[in-house]
Amino acid sequence: MCNPLKIKTNEQTAIRTTYFSIIGNSALALIKGLAGFFGNSYALIADAIESTTDIFASFLVLLGFKYAKRPADKNHPYGHGKIEPLITFAVVAFLVVSATIIAFESIRNIQTPHKIPKSWTLVVLGLIIVWKEISFQIVIKKSKQTNSSSLKADAWHHRSDAITSIMAFIGISIAIIFGKGYETADDWAALFASGFILYNSYLIFRPALGEIMDEQLYDDLIIEIRIKSMQVEGVLGTEKCFIRKAGMKFHIDLHAIVHSEISVKVGHDITHKLKDYLRKEIPNIGCVIIHIEPND
Repeated sequence: MCNPLKIKTNEQTAIRTTYFSIIGNSALALIKGLAGFFGNSYALIADAIESTTDIFASFLVLLGFKYAKRPADKNHPYGHGKIEPLITFAVVAFLVVSATIIAFESIRNIQTPHKIPKSWTLVVLGLIIVWKEISFQIVIKKSKQTNSSSLKADAWHHRSDAITSIMAFIGISIAIIFGKGYETADDWAALFASGFILYNSYLIFRPALGEIMDEQLYDDLIIEIRIKSMQVEGVLGTEKCFIRKAGMKFHIDLHAIVHSEISVKVGHDITHKLKDYLRKEIPNIGCVIIHIEPND
């Protein structure tokens, strides 16, 4: 049994949030690219490259959400939510590619003499850092609200973009303050930023892999399920409790302990009361399978 109203609300929230990311990244990629070109800063151009990959990554996330919205069918009785961690893998791939391009171009620019970046690029970077951190806070909040791993990955795109911009700000500041001989400072900043992006890619990849492998990562939710189950009349306790996540939904397999003397009909009624109560009390629950265990 599923809670379609809550799930539908989460899907709509996730899709709106992804559109927010696409619009924001598109504007920033253009601003960074122009500022980097006219301001002699490869760190800003590297930033623009990352924002461009973020646009494509956000489009992938959007397509994933739209596919995951499909209802359960004969071939997919648990729905299509597993597409979400697969999309997260694709988002991570975009991050790795962008980090590799940034690192390669940074090394090449370090070996090539060029002009010191313009001082006004610091103003552009300062505004970008503030906006990207605001974007991160908005999207990460929505990812927690919807339990979306793809949205979490998208949020960390914003955070990694902010970090890249901070590194660029530091590099350009060093080049401007110390002048001749420090022209490559912003290139070094871009190189360090690429390393951070790679590290962040792993942090995004690992939970998505656990989701695909049905890794048991939901101890707090299991405790909550056990506590809520005891509030249902007729349930004496719980035994096994397994949880697996598909998209924004948590699918539950629960063994509930009841009096051994009750009839099959009474046990059946307790099962439905327990399912209904869990769906009402705990958000984002998908399918619930209850197995009845006698107390002897």
